[in-house]
Formats: sequence, structure tokens, C-alpha cells
Amino acid sequence: MTHYICKYTPVELLTALGGDCTVLDQMPDSFPLSDQLGHPNLCGFGKAVLEASLSGQVKELVLVNCCDVIRSVYDILLEHGKLDFLYLMDLLHCDSQCARIRMKGELARLAEAYGAYKGTRFDEKAFRNAFTPLDRPTEPYLSVLGGRVGDKLFRAMEETMPLPVRNDTCVHNRSVAAPPAEGDFDALMDWYAGALLEQTPCMRMTDAAGRRQLVNDPHLKGVVYHTVKFCDYYGFEYSKLRHELTVPMLKLESDYTAGSSGQLRTRLEAFAETMAPAETATREEGNDMKQGRNYVGIDSGSTSTDVAILDRNRQLVAGVILPTGAGASAGAERALEQALAQAGLTREDIAATVTTGYGRSAIQTGDRSITEITCHAKGAYFLDPTVRTIIDIGGQDSKVIRLDDQGNVINFLMNDKCAAGTGRFLERMARPLELSMEEMSYTGLEWKEDIAISSMCTVFAESEVVSLIAQNKDRGDIIHGLNRSVASRTAALCRRLGGEGNYMMTGGVSKNRGVVEAIQQELGVKLIVSDRAQLNGALGAALFAMEG
Repeated sequence: MTHYICKYTPVELLTALGGDCTVLDQMPDSFPLSDQLGHPNLCGFGKAVLEASLSGQVKELVLVNCCDVIRSVYDILLEHGKLDFLYLMDLLHCDSQCARIRMKGELARLAEAYGAYKGTRFDEKAFRNAFTPLDRPTEPYLSVLGGRVGDKLFRAMEETMPLPVRNDTCVHNRSVAAPPAEGDFDALMDWYAGALLEQTPCMRMTDAAGRRQLVNDPHLKGVVYHTVKFCDYYGFEYSKLRHELTVPMLKLESDYTAGSSGQLRTRLEAFAETMAPAETATREEGNDMKQGRNYVGIDSGSTSTDVAILDRNRQLVAGVILPTGAGASAGAERALEQALAQAGLTREDIAATVTTGYGRSAIQTGDRSITEITCHAKGAYFLDPTVRTIIDIGGQDSKVIRLDDQGNVINFLMNDKCAAGTGRFLERMARPLELSMEEMSYTGLEWKEDIAISSMCTVFAESEVVSLIAQNKDRGDIIHGLNRSVASRTAALCRRLGGEGNYMMTGGVSKNRGVVEAIQQELGVKLIVSDRAQLNGALGAALFAMEG
């Protein structure tokens, strides 16, 4: 099996020389082998290519000089010397006559090297049969654009999206036309060089205007835009499309590991939910037909499990917040039992239950699950219909959500896998300061020295705090610096999203007065903080339970 990573790879030529070609898009769990040999600054995809090759999963690999990372990958693999066949094609990133001549020469050299390795000669019939007809969808679909997306992440997209998903990322949107009817090898390679360069261009080409066809399709109903962290090529296209596209659009940034797929699934599910606000509105018409008197929302988070119970008049009859503990399911059961006792109800009094939060899929008692993004939007709009931007900071993540006038989610952003700026971050900082979370809330309100905490990484920030303590810095000053660092990170998310008033803050960190004040100062706005802010996700879930 010959693996390749670039749309400009001459797959048809390799097939004509006896090759069986496939895209290398495996997402590993980690990079133990590549971390030993590769530079730390290699992107996740470059490390994934190394990992697959060094672990023996790949024996034949054809690379194209897409970027400096791929050149480095080639150098490492060449020196390592474990592949049966390794080749780097030199591609000029343009479609000029000079580029075509250069590409033709590269095709001839690759054919010679690959044919010698396989012990085969060019098969013209196999070459012609290797071309597949160009196709574009004729029915509504969603397109995945941007940089390469791993196999596991793409499967997650297929499983969560409400429409068929088409992989139009850099390596998958090959569009090589069929060859002419006649011609010897030299003539065919002359044509083939041009055909490869005439494809819908990669963003690394100097002229990428031809990519417009990917977003001008009338059947396109939404876009998931994927980039690999620290790769800037596709970031420019995303910024442009974000202002031009009229269909829903979600940006995903991954480190190209299998672990990122699970975290990103929440964003995918929330995006899918935003594409059908009309469905939610329709369900409201059937409220009076529901049997039962009470509705439950369970928000299973990393730190706490929250339960809200509403009666048929949308009145909160019980609200419970308990530590999640070691298991999401057990934590949900404990919180639900306590909420039922608080309201004086039994399970027979519950008409419907909706679960949300990271642990929602593990809870067996729910009738259905909805992402915390959609539930927080529902709850916030219920508490205050004037809210247009929600800032939610929980135990392990932070998110900013934009609402329309009807309370529907129109866009959102979340932090990455790092827990910096979240409740966990503040808990870690409280330890060396020997303060409770309640004490942290107000201690930072009184400060004299404006200390800057430069590290947002939780581990490094904790080291900074320890160092400041050793310098006899006042605790109030240190906490103020921590609050400012959280506020700066949060405000950056708001500005990236284009937040608009009114602003509401939800989640457990909304109870921290110092953080709330710092965010207000950073944004220059007043934050609405409800007394039900921490219960907001569960409240939204209960409202969805009421709607059916």
C-alpha cells in the first residue's frame, strides 16, 4: 500500500505502475515516536505522518513539499531509513508554464523511481482507468473545508451532522480531469502535469481564487472549517469566508490526535443543533399535550452535576448542585434524588428528562441529550430575553455563545483542551495561596500592585504564583493578576466571536466576584449574573424537556 498526503500526488501514475494508493489521514492517540526524533514545533499532522511511518503502519510513502514541516518529515524518515519506499515531489506552488515543465520532470523522475521499486512498467490502460469522474452533489449537504481532517474526526462529523457530509479538505478534493484519447507517455505526462496543477487549488498555491467553486454551490447548506493547530495557510481563508458565507459555519482546530475527536464532538453536536432552530420552535406548540407535571434537566459537568426541575408553569421547584465525583452516571443519580426530595416529588411525577454537559451520554435516565451550548443559550434567554452574548466558564472549559433575537445560537467559540482560565485553573491557584474558592472570590477585589501573570498554562502559572509568594507579594495583588489573566483570555474569545450586548455570565466561575469584575473591565460592559447562573445549563435542559 502506497500512502500519500497531498492532492497533487500523481495517484493515477502510481496506479499505472502497479501501486495501490490511499490517503494517510490516521489520527494517533499520541506521538511517542515522533516526539523522539521530530522538532517540538512540528504540527500535529506532521507528527502523525511520522508516527504512522515509524511505527511500521506505513511502508511506502509519497510526499509533496507542501510546507517546511513536510520537508522536515521527509528528512527525518530518510535518515531513519525504515520505509521500503520514500519519495518527496518538488512542487512549484503555481500553475505557470514553468511550473508545468517542472511538474512533468517530477512525474518522469517519480515514474522511474517507483517503477524500479515495483519492478513494473507504465501501463497506459491502467493509467486511463485510474481516473474517476468528477462529481458534485445534487442534494443538500455540508462541506468540510480547510486543512486535512483525520479519519476519526471525519467519522464524528458524519455521525453528528443532520445532512450528508462531503470531505473537501485539501487532500480529498482532487479534481483531475480524464486524459485525452491519444498520446504516448511523454505526451500524456505533458498533459498530466497541467491537469494536476489545474485542480481546485490548495491554499498553498499562489493563486487560490479557484476555490470559490467549493462555496458557491447552491446545494451547500453549511461548512465545517478544519485547521490543524499552528498552521496558518487556511486561517486566512476562514477569516474571509466567515464574513462572506450566508450558510452556517463552524471552525474546528485540532492537534490531529484521536483524543481531540472526543472533545470536538461537543462542538459538532452543538453546530448541528444550531442548524435546526425551527424544529425547536415547532416543538413548543405541543407543550399542553405533554403528560405529567414536572420536567428535569441534568447538567453533568467535570466539576459539578446540576439538576433543575420545572413545573408546567416553568417555575423552578428544585435546583441542586453537587460534586460530580468519580462517575457521571452515579453523580447524576445522587443529584436527581436530592432534587426530587427537595421538591417533594417522585420519579413518577417526572414527564421528561433532558441531559446535557460532558457526561450526558453516560446518564441512562434521560429521554434525550442536548449539548451544553444549546442548553446554556436556552436557559440564559429564559432568564433574560435581552441577552445576546453568553460567557460560560465552568470547571474545565470556557465558551462564548452568540444568540439571535429569538434566543437561537448563531455562533459560539470554546477554549481548547487546555484548562487555563477555567474553574480548575482557579482551584489550582488557590492551593499555594491557601485560600478557599469563596475567599478567592473577594480577596482579589482589593489590590495595590498590578501584577501580570504571564503564563496561562495552569502548571506554569502555578509556578509563577509560588514565585510571587516567595517574593512576599500581597495575596490580593496575586489574585488580581490571576483574575486579569482569566479576563484577558475570555475577552479574546468574545472579540473573536464578535460579542454584542447584553452580556450574561453563567457557570460556576460566575460566582467569583473578582473574575466578574475583571471581565467587565476588560470588555467595558456590565455582565448580567443571575442567582441561577450556575444552574443555567440544567435549567435550559429542563426547558427542552418541557418542549418534548
